[in-house]
Amino acid sequence: MAARLGVVAGGGELPLRVIEAARALARPVFVLALEGIADQAVVADAPHAWVRLGAAGEGFRLLREAGVEEVVLAGSVRRPSLASLRPDWRAAKFFARVGLRALGDDGLLRAVIAELEGEGFRVVSVETLIGDALAPEGVLGACAPSQEDEADIARGLEAARALGRLDVGQAAVVQQGLVLGVEAIEGTDALIARCGDMLREGKGPVLVKIAKPGQERRADLPTIGPRTVALAADAGFAGIAVEAGSTILIDRAALVALADERSLFVAGIRVP
Repeated sequence: MAARLGVVAGGGELPLRVIEAARALARPVFVLALEGIADQAVVADAPHAWVRLGAAGEGFRLLREAGVEEVVLAGSVRRPSLASLRPDWRAAKFFARVGLRALGDDGLLRAVIAELEGEGFRVVSVETLIGDALAPEGVLGACAPSQEDEADIARGLEAARALGRLDVGQAAVVQQGLVLGVEAIEGTDALIARCGDMLREGKGPVLVKIAKPGQERRADLPTIGPRTVALAADAGFAGIAVEAGSTILIDRAALVALADERSLFVAGIRVP
């Protein structure tokens, strides 16, 4: 029998896609759902338990009791403050050793993965289960970026790469050559909403979302879905460009159909 897979479930639909993929591979699954973050409906049909984000000792215990050997981190988790975490002794020991404030998001996730592996779990990437959900290169729907959009994509790529080197975020919004905003702790949805309030007259902006340089691929790969498309269309965006081969598309068929309906392009780009 295949090793039992532990899915540490954050927010959004990605944990459900991982659960479905594991079932299709006949892999036994146990879901460790993060309280106040994971969606009850997403984990309801799988064996699961809930754990507070700062309760590392309890989380390790639950994974072991469920017979988990491999772990995958799936779904979004907004970085909390140390005070709001209320860390148990195990989490406090971890934070004292790694220095929470000194680490960017990717650095923190690397440390979390090392901690899981130090406890005897093998941490695997989401893409090992749903690799067919990674964005291909090229235009995904009926709408293609214009020459002006291509220039904004190139500018957004520059901004997103600079941001990623600082280990801060993965996305930038550009309109007519101007960077309207970059992603920080608020996440992509909030970035779209914020930039929607700053639109200039004329051609709408472009969202560019890529992996960070040296991205830890076992956690926090760039992800978009139909919700991203809907938010961008509502905010007056012209389109979305994502890194081909490194961005997860949630429900690609629905994403593309909605983009076509809203006359918004979605394109996979190669990042040199």
